[in-house]
Amino acid sequence: MQKIIGVLIIVLCVFGGFVLAGGYLGTMWQPAELMIILGAGAGALAIGNPHHVIVEMWHQARGVVAKRDERKLYRELLSLMYHLLEQVRQNGMRVLDEHIEEPHQSSLFLSYPEVLEYPKLVTFITDNFRLMAMGKISAHELESMLELELEAIEADLMEPSHSMHRIAEAMPGFGILAAVMGIVITMTNIDGDMAQIGISVAHALVGTFLGIFFCYCVFDPLSSAMANQVKRELSAFECVKAMMVSYTAGKPALVAADSGRKLILLDVKPTFAEMEGWVTQQVFQ
Repeated sequence: MQKIIGVLIIVLCVFGGFVLAGGYLGTMWQPAELMIILGAGAGALAIGNPHHVIVEMWHQARGVVAKRDERKLYRELLSLMYHLLEQVRQNGMRVLDEHIEEPHQSSLFLSYPEVLEYPKLVTFITDNFRLMAMGKISAHELESMLELELEAIEADLMEPSHSMHRIAEAMPGFGILAAVMGIVITMTNIDGDMAQIGISVAHALVGTFLGIFFCYCVFDPLSSAMANQVKRELSAFECVKAMMVSYTAGKPALVAADSGRKLILLDVKPTFAEMEGWVTQQVFQ
């Protein structure tokens, strides 16, 4: 809702101010200028990025608009991890084989559909439970390995927002490109009617405006929103890391779950009592 309000403020203030100043809104509709600017941006994006980055960029951009219920995600994540750690405590690591080998067919993972909506998070959980099952590993060693893995995940997930930011920075240049091409067309008709020449120059200058508008009002804010979204997603990975390290250090499953809870972002962070109610309800219902 906040992002929709932001978009409305931009549109109303920028174009509303133009109209109040005596401008004709139809002047801003220049399909050729839009084609040059957005086409150049799309082409540069395709040239400068591998396919998986573009796909991830699309998913992140959609995620900015369609927000998920993070509180529900953490409720399921804490319950899932607690349940897994309790099974390990009671029956050993081998009991998890049926769950971590095929999580999308596991009755346990299927009980937490919100977690399954994050494939990277599921892979992070299952891979590191396999690591714990392969042999004795100290909490310090596990923490070091998970930190390195999280650094790699963060670098990978941040690449789309960095690429979007670079495209945003290029937009004014693409706007100038469209404007120059418009001036070239105007110069070829310099012997025409002066009023028509003025209109052609105005149309060309719309390209400069659109480049600046797309940079500072569309792509740069979108890039920042994508980066913030990635940071919020990484909080779930940090939560899982803390629980695994705490359990490996010999802490009970509930204490390990609380270690993860402490790293959840404040606006969706449950209290200890809420978390205890969640995990016990899920395990003993």
